[in-house]
Amino acid sequence: MIQLENVEGNDPATTVIVKMREQGISSLPRNYELVYQFLNTSNAALIREFAALGRRPSQEQLDSIGKKFLPHHHGVNTLDQTRERISEEMHGAIRLVMQDRTALKKYSNLLGETSSRLSERSASNPDALADLARIISSATGDTIEKSGAVVQQMIERADEMAQLKSELEEYKRLATVDTITRLSNRRAFDERLSAIYDNKQDKMHQALILGDIDHFKAFNDSYGHQVGDRVLSVAAAMMQKSVNHDVFLARTGGEEFAIILRGISLQDAAQAAERIRLAVEATPLKNHNDGIDCGRITMSFGVCMATDAADADELYRKADLALYEAKDAGRNQVKTHIPKMLNWSFFKR
Repeated sequence: MIQLENVEGNDPATTVIVKMREQGISSLPRNYELVYQFLNTSNAALIREFAALGRRPSQEQLDSIGKKFLPHHHGVNTLDQTRERISEEMHGAIRLVMQDRTALKKYSNLLGETSSRLSERSASNPDALADLARIISSATGDTIEKSGAVVQQMIERADEMAQLKSELEEYKRLATVDTITRLSNRRAFDERLSAIYDNKQDKMHQALILGDIDHFKAFNDSYGHQVGDRVLSVAAAMMQKSVNHDVFLARTGGEEFAIILRGISLQDAAQAAERIRLAVEATPLKNHNDGIDCGRITMSFGVCMATDAADADELYRKADLALYEAKDAGRNQVKTHIPKMLNWSFFKR
């Protein structure tokens, strides 16, 4: 087992960090684990392969060793890659600044030495001024040229950083978007639903609508999953057309959808669900390949006000109960949750 003495009495974690800095290893969680194992393991093969890396090993080399010796070592994903690229760009920018700082410091020292030499030699040597002028001119031109190159490289790195930021924003967006319907996905929905109860005042006049496509399995069984995906897309499109652009819409799984409305009453929320129901029902569904009419799409909905639930879980449960009441009552209708009263149905066909 290799064990390094703690640096200045620091704990093992600090020793790991110091080792990583010494070898120029990126501060990623999986790299911490690898270095810690290297410093504390008795596995001779791991020690030998890690020690052979030398300074500034590539992430690919580190991951190769990690996957070989550590059972829980995870490879890099897209977000990790982008973070690492940002880290590399930042370190590169810092190196450029430090290089430019070093060059300017040398130039400053040269000017200081030149000034001293000018004072000492100008009186006794007529050619000293010309010689010193050439030195200063050469040094100035060289410094300006190097600084200009640094500025250009910094501009290029700034552009690269902006591109990386844009990529990260896109990855973040894709992580919360359903690929079939282009609506928000379950992860985004859970966050948005929970946020309703972050502030007591914020839950006032907010409503949750849960929707479910009726007999969705029949579309998949009769026409295949391609038509099933088309059904989901049509339903999502009709939902978007039937509500304001700032209304939160999500596909929460399978044939299930969710809508969160702000500044609305129970009656208005139920009417919004009914508008969606009618829009979906009125949209013909045809197979683009052969033109066959695949029948009509219908949806059932359950509605609950945020003030009628203590938290996000209860709000979802009550809206879900209303949805299943709509299905049990024959589907293709809207049901609402009303506390301490008999539930009532809107626009039953």
